[in-house]
Amino acid sequence: MPDRYETGMKVRRGVLGDAHVDRAEAAKTEFDLPFQRLITEAAWGTVWASDAISPRERSMLTLALLAAMGNFDEIPMHIRATVRTGASKQDVIEAFQHVAIYAGVPKANHAIKLAKETYREMEQD
Repeated sequence: MPDRYETGMKVRRGVLGDAHVDRAEAAKTEFDLPFQRLITEAAWGTVWASDAISPRERSMLTLALLAAMGNFDEIPMHIRATVRTGASKQDVIEAFQHVAIYAGVPKANHAIKLAKETYREMEQD
């Protein structure tokens, strides 16, 4: 059975891309090392590594939850990840419409604004 940290790093790179993970790893310090290990094992090595739902579905759920909880700083990163998870722009707007109905229009509106900005940046790159 593979180590959850190793699995997590593989999945994290697959979803977020090598460049993002390399930057995050370079910024890691002794202070945040335990936190980085925790999220790599738990989020990436357990939740994202599960094959119970597709990466596309997981991406949509993640974006909806981030928006619903007001965790907006993570939205651009996960919008960029849709290139690798297979979640389309239509999938993302559907997820954010659910946020509007079940968690609030202002949260969905802000998430949509961030997604539009991020898609624009992605198209320019």
